[in-house]
Amino acid sequence: MNDEGSIPVQGRTPPAEAPDASETPAGATPAARPRRRGLRTAGRLAVAAVLGLVGGTAVGYGIQAEREPTPLPPLNQPALAYPKPLPGGEEPEPFSAAEDRQVKAEGDLRKLLLPRPAGARPDGVDGWWSLAEYANDFTWPGAALEHQLQLDIRRVAVRSWLSGEDRSVSIRLVQYRPSSMIGPLEFVRDQQRNAIRDDESGSLGTEVKGSGNGRYFLYPVERKPGYQDFHQARAFVQKDDIAIEILVFDARKIAEKDIRSLAERQLERL
Repeated sequence: MNDEGSIPVQGRTPPAEAPDASETPAGATPAARPRRRGLRTAGRLAVAAVLGLVGGTAVGYGIQAEREPTPLPPLNQPALAYPKPLPGGEEPEPFSAAEDRQVKAEGDLRKLLLPRPAGARPDGVDGWWSLAEYANDFTWPGAALEHQLQLDIRRVAVRSWLSGEDRSVSIRLVQYRPSSMIGPLEFVRDQQRNAIRDDESGSLGTEVKGSGNGRYFLYPVERKPGYQDFHQARAFVQKDDIAIEILVFDARKIAEKDIRSLAERQLERL
């Protein structure tokens, strides 16, 4: 019993009186509250539950892996063949060699070139062009060859001639491998963009009738002191795995019907 007559309880410490805020020294850090033991116990139980779940899942996968695989049930429709063959006597007739475009393109590509007009004179190569020779006809041969190889170029047939006094005509059939059908279309579009860029008049060219994507271009005359006038026309058409290039140069004016006729007739031969 203390002096005031109260009896202390065994094992229990009387609560300390809260310090007066006015008595806390300036700049001192207040003491942290003591951690409650219940939160730590709950955390341990949660971790144990997660470990038990992971362990059970692993054991389940192990048991499933040791079992024999369950065979799938048979299909309800065992004869699934599409397209189904036609009854006897109703099969279509196969294409003739004249109708089958692939047969024509797989043959001698030189035979598909327009013939040289009567009275015209050969000019340069008339037949096959190696890939290196073809690339050398571009402004940057190395870059052109690399680009053509990326497009999966296969072979090039060319026919060139001179007619009249100064007219030069060159027709090229550039064939790409069937595995890269995008090759001829991309090349033709590239050449058409170049042709539009080179035409200071802003012309977008004229569609080649029946081609779907072919265009021909007729350029304004170029004049320089001391030189002959320079006229040119170009045509670029894609047909299946073949890109058609037609280039015409002359010191005299080129009629629109001339380049249009060359493009349409060469397309017909394919």
